[in-house]
Amino acid sequence: LGQSLYLREICGREEGVPPPVDLVHERRTGELVRGLIASGEVTACHDLADGGLLVAVAEMALAGNRGVSLTIARPGASNLHARLFGESQGRYLVAVPPTRLTALVQRAGRAGVLARVIGTTGGDRLTVGEGQSISLADLLELNQAWLPNYMADAAEAP
Repeated sequence: LGQSLYLREICGREEGVPPPVDLVHERRTGELVRGLIASGEVTACHDLADGGLLVAVAEMALAGNRGVSLTIARPGASNLHARLFGESQGRYLVAVPPTRLTALVQRAGRAGVLARVIGTTGGDRLTVGEGQSISLADLLELNQAWLPNYMADAAEAP
């Protein structure tokens, strides 16, 4: 989480080493994702470098007006925040039709790229694990209120 938005905005700290950059991995992953998009196998895609997985999921859910249910292994694990908000490079969230999941994971494996199924889309809520949920309407309201609230706070600052 070093130098991440999560660390800065939620924890109020700017510290640590940012994630390392592996240009070989970046290229391999980028070429795979670009190929999936070009072939029409991906219906939506977002990088995870600016805010991490949960930010990308929220932005995609709002943009598509489609709920998401994330399956997070061991939700009580100490590294949950790192898994949800880590900004390591060369990671992408892709949405694909369920019928294409197996083929996509196999194609990624042949390309030397790790791919995992982390959830499903549908409904009108963003759900993480078991029970942690927010409606898309509430999420949209929070998202749209951010800038006016920020500006109001800035105007009140000495």
